[in-house]
Formats: sequence, C-alpha cells, structure tokens
Amino acid sequence: MTEEELARVEGRVCVNGASAAACLHTQQGRKGTNQDAMVVWENFNTSDSVFCGVFDGHGPYGHFVAKKVRDSLPVKIRTLWKTSANGGTSPHQNGSISGSVNSEETSSVVDDELSENVDDSEKLPEMFLPLKQSYFKAFKLMDKELKMHPTIDCFCSGSTAVTLVKQGWDLVVGNLGDSRAIMGTRDAANNLTAVQLTVDLKPNLPKEAARIQQCRGRVFALQDEPEVARVWLPNNDSPGLAMARAFGDFCLKDYGLISVPEISYRRLTEKDEFIILATDGVWDVLSNKEAVDIVASAPSRSTAARALVDCAVRSWRLKFPTSKSDDCAVVCLFLDHAKSPDLTQDDEREEETTENVEIPDAIAKVDQDIAQGDVHISSEEQITEPALQHSYTLRDVDEIVPVEEPPVSKEPERCGSARSLADCISTNEEEEWSALEGVTRVNSLLNLPRILSGDKRSASWRKRR
Repeated sequence: MTEEELARVEGRVCVNGASAAACLHTQQGRKGTNQDAMVVWENFNTSDSVFCGVFDGHGPYGHFVAKKVRDSLPVKIRTLWKTSANGGTSPHQNGSISGSVNSEETSSVVDDELSENVDDSEKLPEMFLPLKQSYFKAFKLMDKELKMHPTIDCFCSGSTAVTLVKQGWDLVVGNLGDSRAIMGTRDAANNLTAVQLTVDLKPNLPKEAARIQQCRGRVFALQDEPEVARVWLPNNDSPGLAMARAFGDFCLKDYGLISVPEISYRRLTEKDEFIILATDGVWDVLSNKEAVDIVASAPSRSTAARALVDCAVRSWRLKFPTSKSDDCAVVCLFLDHAKSPDLTQDDEREEETTENVEIPDAIAKVDQDIAQGDVHISSEEQITEPALQHSYTLRDVDEIVPVEEPPVSKEPERCGSARSLADCISTNEEEEWSALEGVTRVNSLLNLPRILSGDKRSASWRKRR
C-alpha cells in the first residue's frame, strides 16, 4: 500500500493523537531528527482486533528505516494472517520462514520459537499459531525489502520494532531490539502493578551473545561504558551496535545480528487495564512502575501517551542536565473500552487545557524521586531475563547524526576508507557533519565500518544472499 492509501485507512493513526482505544505521542530529542515512529491500526484483521507498534531507528538513515517499517510491516502481517486464516498459502510455503540474511543460525532461532508451547498447544487459541507464523514471515520479508530498497541505505542503519496484535481477549506481542512493552494490571490486593511483556534483546543476553559469537561476530563493552555490551565486526572495531536483533544493519547480518522477532502470547483478564509500548528514550529514564503510574494518573486517556513522554523529557533534564535527550515515542492501548468508548472525544476536550493542567501526584512523585536520586526498578517488576535496568552510562563521544533529507534519485553515497566519520554519513560534501555538543547517553551505534570503497561496497552488499 502507498502512503496515500495508508492515510485513507480508517482506524489507522501514526501521528500524535488518539484513536477509539489508544493514544500515541512522540517527541524529538535534542540529538537531531526524530528517528522514532509509531502506529495504531484498529479493525486490523477483524472488527475486534488492533495492531500497535513503536519503532526506534538508529544510524544515519534510521528515521527512514523506522518509518518504512511502520508503514510496511503491519500490511505484511495483516496480508499473511488473512491468507492463512482463509486457507491460503501457509507462511511455511513460498520460501521458508526460517532464516534472515545469510545466517544458518537464524533457522534454528525460528525453529526454537515455533517449537515453543508445543505441549500447551491445546490451550492456545486458533488465531495464535497462524499469526505467529505470519509474524516470522513478515519480519523476514520486511528485512529483505529493506536490503533491496533503492533509496534507503540500511548497511549501517536499522530499527527496532515492538508490536502487538490484540484480538478480543487474546494478545500476541512481537519484539525486535530494545524497545519495550509493559502492562498495567491489578494484583490480588487491587493495586496497580507493572508487568513487563518483552525482554530487551541486548547483546549481553547469554543466548544472544552465543549466537553472535558462533557467527564470528564479537560482543564486548568498551572500557568507559562497561555496562553496555555491543556487537562488533570480526576484524573491525565497528559498528558497536547496542542490540542483538534489528531490522537493517546489514553490515552485521552475516555475523549474528538477526531480524527474527521474539513472539509471546498472553490471555488478557479483567484485571489488565492498559499496555504501554515505548522506545528506549522512555525506559532510559523511567522505570516500568513509574510509567504505569504516570499513564494511570494522566488527565485523560487521550493524553496518557503525551503525559508519559512529557515526564520522560523532564526526567532527562533533571537526571542528565548536560546530556542530549533521546527521542521518545509511546503508544498506550486501553483494554477496558467501556470506560471511554472513544478517546478521540477526550482528545478534543483536553487539547486546549493540557498545557495548564495540574501535574498529577504520580508524575510529581517521579520528579521528586529523580531530584533526590531515588530512582530505581523494584525487584517485583523485573522479569528473570537480564538487561532490564536503565542505561545511565553517558558517553562524551562523537555521535552519528541522522541525515536530514532523503536521497532523491540514487543510492546515498557510501563512505570510503580514507574519509572521516563526518564524511561517511553525509550525502552532501558541503553539508556540515559535526558531533552534537555536550555529553550524550549511550548511543545505539558508535562507528560506521570502513570495509570497502563506496562504489564497490554499494554494489556488493546488496547482492549477498
């Protein structure tokens, strides 16, 4: 579907605002172009289904990758799911769903994912396995499309994706990278708690590190940021990617980086109130419980995502006053539609009053805790996988700045071995490419690899299968 066709789809929102059951908001950080994207698509496959997703781009063309994934991935999932439901070609046919780009290890990852919950298959709804297989196939096709894209250079640029499909009481979450999904739910004492639905897929996870190392990629942290494991080429100290799975980043796809999502299923209950999808610009400064409390105490449901982003921005200023804050994108999906049949009505009423609204107690408490240095993640809200803590390490390094304007008629020029980092990420020799001033947080990507000369690499990396 073209952008014009997508814009006419009823129930689809990809800009700041609200739909009938969800609200979404993004705000550019202080590091350049906003590389985050988001989408809500109601009546996705059936009248009671909804798709939500947030996408965090990185690298010089990361904002183009994130927007491309936002527009194309849901369409692929929907088409494959409908085909499967109608008894058409299975996602296993017309090309195996196993494998990404040149990685035998990816096949075993997909096989492991597909074999999960086999013993519990009788408890799973009929929609789950077809949707799960459609997810794997769609993610593979999305990555191949990015690899062959004529104008978006994905060699050193990529994007995360945390997505969900809710149909009735069934929830399927697909995650790729280090964006995160959490749920606000009530415990036995009716207290609002945070439940993390995804694992941040970082290179320091044992399974992720083992796969990368088996494919000759390297995983290690730099001396001045020992908490941040990164993925490196075998014989080159680049690019230093701070995640183990992503779309794009084809310089690492032969060395253990994969685009296979981690899929999970959850049966919703009446105690589950809302789901938050957000990029790491939020999770770097707020805990899961803080995010849940902020959304629950927002002035209205239609402004909940904006309240969370605003609080994250304030947290950046209070915690890291000399740093360049990251982009933030949030989608809030409310599970009890009876309380607010149409969030768009709330949105219209609140539009003129949110600037002067009194800060809710939960948000004020977060500000107070941050000012006192008492920000932490409680043990109750963490899940057993590692790498769920904030990334508080700061780096005083040159940062890869996103390209402002898209290339028009040809491939963006690749960097040559004799050129500087600023030259490598510029498509215009007269364009100034200096690092942003001040200290920045941990960057998703550190260096652009200088493997081949521009023309030679441009012709070679896309042809590899």
